[in-house]
Amino acid sequence: MLFRSDTREGWVESTTALINSYLKPDTKKPVFDYSLIRLAGEPIKTFGGTAAGPDPLIRLHNHINKMFTGRAGQKLTKVDIADIGNMIGVCVVSGNVRRSAELLIGRIDDEEFLNLKNPERFPERNSYDPQAPGWGWMSNNSVEVSVGQDLDAIVDGIARNGEPGVIWLDVSRQYGRLVDAPNNKDYRVEGYNPCAEQSLESFEMCTLVETYLNRHKDLEDYKRTLKFAYLYAKTVTLIPTHWAETNAIMQRNRRIGTSMSGVANFADNRGLPLLRTWMDEGYETIKYYDTVYSEWLGIRESIKTTTIKPSGTVSILAGESPGVHWTPGGKYFMRTIRFGNNDPMLPLFKMANYKVEPASESPDTTSVVYFPIKSDSKRAEKDVSIYEKMALAAYAQRYWSDNSVSVTISFNPDTESEAVGTVLHLYDGQLKTVSFLPSGNFTYPQMPYTQITEKEFEEEGTMRLFPIDFSGVYAGMAADAIGEAYCTTDACEVKLIKENNK
Repeated sequence: MLFRSDTREGWVESTTALINSYLKPDTKKPVFDYSLIRLAGEPIKTFGGTAAGPDPLIRLHNHINKMFTGRAGQKLTKVDIADIGNMIGVCVVSGNVRRSAELLIGRIDDEEFLNLKNPERFPERNSYDPQAPGWGWMSNNSVEVSVGQDLDAIVDGIARNGEPGVIWLDVSRQYGRLVDAPNNKDYRVEGYNPCAEQSLESFEMCTLVETYLNRHKDLEDYKRTLKFAYLYAKTVTLIPTHWAETNAIMQRNRRIGTSMSGVANFADNRGLPLLRTWMDEGYETIKYYDTVYSEWLGIRESIKTTTIKPSGTVSILAGESPGVHWTPGGKYFMRTIRFGNNDPMLPLFKMANYKVEPASESPDTTSVVYFPIKSDSKRAEKDVSIYEKMALAAYAQRYWSDNSVSVTISFNPDTESEAVGTVLHLYDGQLKTVSFLPSGNFTYPQMPYTQITEKEFEEEGTMRLFPIDFSGVYAGMAADAIGEAYCTTDACEVKLIKENNK
């Protein structure tokens, strides 16, 4: 059996053929010649970056063989679907340059789905042993619920490790902004992108653009930025993809997501009443331009236009608090970023005495670099209660985002675990999506943000040998850490987990 050897399509075709050889008993099991794959470190001319070598694909194929040996002809289960998606995600991450993010959506009454990230129930899937790394960390897992539904079944899991997240699909389908009357425009919605800021139909793509509230001298200045941000996002919807199904949906919906960051800093420094004014008038500005330019372009007005991205690293580089989050990690913190072991920047980080260690999930191909950062925010994430974090997210969902607000509510596991159930009931139907994460340095290995002291920052924050060109980091040539609950990736995959899918 022949495949287009060392291309993305070739890797996909080989994995598809291997899975089908187990699902279809009359299909011959393929034999692969991995010598056709470029060695690790060789340049990828058309896609950018360097090759990861054959090892990630070999590990993926070995995992699939292990999963299905002795099960020929059986149907896929929801756990199979989750595992295959996550293993593919790990394979992509091991490729160093391109990142991957996944959202698994299941049912709240599915006990097995709720425990996919429980190391006591599934130790192999959730292992952080470098010699036998797991794969369950690759996805954010959430449950679909309706307003008024009993949420008690998920409270203990959230208190333990922050999962699952919650998606109110009924609210997502019925409403734009929650301050407005229900319009049922999005009744076809099937799920969300992995960061859960954009409700999506099957085959639909999200089109996002970000603005920064605190980088403007006044509201009129911000409205001018919104005009150009809107025009950029709307223009992107004019570009066709390679898939007819996607093009049809994009042309019908013209969905865009104009996001704002620095919301928490703005609220702390200038107050909620002024924030509401900027959100309300900003939203009306975008709706006005959508009417004008959609008519001018001869296309439909966008079904939805605004959102709150999680942001993360991008906002930090812009000097803003990310999305609706307060600055993570405290006033002084470490930001962990992944680099391929063959990345030419990695030796420079080591020579400059940055902390560098093997990545827990793929030590042979990936390393983690710790960057010390000092925040200028008035308050740090750890200083804000779980109730105030939920309140600000709901405020943004009410007055700004007609898509969703991507928010990860961090909480102190020692003092606020008991409040998880309370805030879920308090804000039932006041958000479209929400996820949680216990705060602290050790919820997962190599957390995206870890708190440090001022003394540690002074010791770690100075490059001792020579300055380093960080343009590669800013250009996205690195991957986020495990436990990145609000993702900043350039690749998204959504999976709805259902029993006995073929």
